[in-house]
Amino acid sequence: MIKVSVLTAAYNAEKYIADCLDSLLSQSFSDFEVICVDDASTDKTPQILQEYSEKDHRVVYLRLNENGGQAKARNIALRRAKGEYICMLDADDWMSPDALQSAYDIFRIHPETDSVLFQVCEIYENKHRIYPMPGFQVLSGQEAFEKSLTWAIHGLYMIRASIHHCFPYDDSSKSYSDDNTTRMHYLQSREVRQCQGIYYYRQHHESVTHRISVRRFDYLRANESMRQQMIDAHVEKRLLKLYEKMRWLNLIDVYMFYYKNRRQLSLGDRQYGIDEMRRVWKSIDVKCLPNRLRWKFGYMPFHSSWFLFHLQEEIYFFLRSLIGKNR
Repeated sequence: MIKVSVLTAAYNAEKYIADCLDSLLSQSFSDFEVICVDDASTDKTPQILQEYSEKDHRVVYLRLNENGGQAKARNIALRRAKGEYICMLDADDWMSPDALQSAYDIFRIHPETDSVLFQVCEIYENKHRIYPMPGFQVLSGQEAFEKSLTWAIHGLYMIRASIHHCFPYDDSSKSYSDDNTTRMHYLQSREVRQCQGIYYYRQHHESVTHRISVRRFDYLRANESMRQQMIDAHVEKRLLKLYEKMRWLNLIDVYMFYYKNRRQLSLGDRQYGIDEMRRVWKSIDVKCLPNRLRWKFGYMPFHSSWFLFHLQEEIYFFLRSLIGKNR
């Protein structure tokens, strides 16, 4: 049986996919497969993946005829995965040469462990930043789940395949909903540990988190999906309350994206964004919000009037832009 399956979804990744695959093929650990799913790319990504699959039998190449988003592409890869443990590596990221070995060793030494986090180095415009994760030797799945609700711990890890196959990627939204899967994986884990292998997370202007696109509003629907999964899993009420606060903060953050970038969106996309934000605003359980937010300008819910909330956000982000210009 193959020890590790690496899932890679690629869309128009011709600039980065070679670095990604080279980092895997140079791993000190050799008993792995990498299942690459091309999500209907329009650049040279398919040709590059084909070349790598012909060069090394560990590279499995699949191509989709229609773009469905990362979560759907990863689920197709997941269905083909044969490994005892599974991790994902995005097409524009790469790993240190010891990453797979380091994670696998933790599973081997600690048989009760179900999830192993990599160390994460974030890279943006040639600047390096280590993800500020608190040090720990071991967390229970419940503890890791709670920390993941606020991303006190990140979501780049290797997991026991039996859990991943039971909990495939949440593809309820084209973007962002796959984050929910991380949290459910932690919740289902007996133990969560970390290793010293490094996942290099590249951020750039073409990535989902930096691109100016209507897809940014998917974040709100992904949050709703996470909330429903928490309800279905019967998590503690305090955790639902914590996540409701995060949903509120994320709504404000998405409004900031809308305020700053609406002129670069089509009229239809702008209206869609407004409709999505209004729908989510109405769904928030205001009683779950701490008083320091409920009475803080820019964050007050005004739950009886969308007009007042909308006006507050416009004034709030206008003032913030003035302060930014004067610095």
